[in-house]
Amino acid sequence: MKEKTNDRRNFLKNSTAAAGLMAFPFLNNNILRNYTTEIVKPIQLQTYDSPRLKFAVIGMNHGHIYGQVEAVKKGGGQLVAYYAKEANLLADFAKRYPDAKLVKDEKEILEDKSIQLVLSSAIASERAPLGIRVMKSGKDFMSDKPGITTLEQLSEVRKVQKATGRIYSIMYSERFENKATVKAGELVKAGAIGNVIQTIGLGPHRMNTKSRPEWFFDKDLFGGILTDIASHQFDQFLFFTDSKKADVVASQIGNVHHPQYPKFEDFGDVMLRGDGGMGYIRVDWFTPDGLKTWGDGRLTILGTDGYIEIRKNIDIAGREGGSHLFLIDNKETKHFDCAAQVLPYGTQLVDDILNRTETAMTQEHCFLAMELALKAQKNAQRINLKK
Repeated sequence: MKEKTNDRRNFLKNSTAAAGLMAFPFLNNNILRNYTTEIVKPIQLQTYDSPRLKFAVIGMNHGHIYGQVEAVKKGGGQLVAYYAKEANLLADFAKRYPDAKLVKDEKEILEDKSIQLVLSSAIASERAPLGIRVMKSGKDFMSDKPGITTLEQLSEVRKVQKATGRIYSIMYSERFENKATVKAGELVKAGAIGNVIQTIGLGPHRMNTKSRPEWFFDKDLFGGILTDIASHQFDQFLFFTDSKKADVVASQIGNVHHPQYPKFEDFGDVMLRGDGGMGYIRVDWFTPDGLKTWGDGRLTILGTDGYIEIRKNIDIAGREGGSHLFLIDNKETKHFDCAAQVLPYGTQLVDDILNRTETAMTQEHCFLAMELALKAQKNAQRINLKK
């Protein structure tokens, strides 16, 4: 017990020190500019020789599960068990994680008191019901996005989360798993571009129809384009504008080029207004085959003293790799190499599970991002292009 108390004290001490970066409003612009572009260094996270907690996987219908597992492992988690209904999904997972145990049904995981956290990338519409079962079993839950596909599911998840006090986390990987976006968070919080006014989030994707399962084309199962892939952008809008309340000003969706999939949507966009700034989101399934990656994901963060642009997966101007960050202020245009940037989400989530804190993401932020996505989806005007 004493060791856990000391760990918690050290954790809170380090968190307080990090929060102290925000406490320098008296710095002049020149000092602040040097601070943000030169002195802000990547977070250094502790490595762990022994497991801090045990976790399991239930459902692996999307490949994002591998990123979820690796994030928790880096945070000191030990994968001990996994289950999926679909036998064809198990072989690759078992090959990658031979030390984990394949169980016969999810009850073995839910009834195992040594397991503290369950991860899932099940079919999207099944994630919230599973998360409810996980929380009722006394465990915390981390879902792939979208973690919730209807407003009715959201209401029930919120109710159970409040009643149980468990963590329901959604891994918005375009922020948590992109090094340039994590770096942007550090820069914005340090004041590099002044006060944020607006975010513009673009999430283009490539279809790859031959490799997609049937549920991917059924809106009842994947939730709709704004619920699904735009959930990333809603999360980033709230985070970078520091909005605690927000409204969907307008939204539209459509299936403009894939009539062979009548329950699919290939385009959507949204205008947002929050108490901390404005936002625009566009998502689509029109990445051409000539691009060397699945999508030219971009994020622009407009501030009063400059702006940041992130090219998440590729710089079409020629720089190699992804996670490109460009900062433009009143002095210069600067490109950041984010290769050494640490991704803290997995470690912070494990910390939160052990310490019952909210450092990876507050519960309300997690739910509000999905609430906005679900409302935008439900109230969207339908596009009908005649060409």
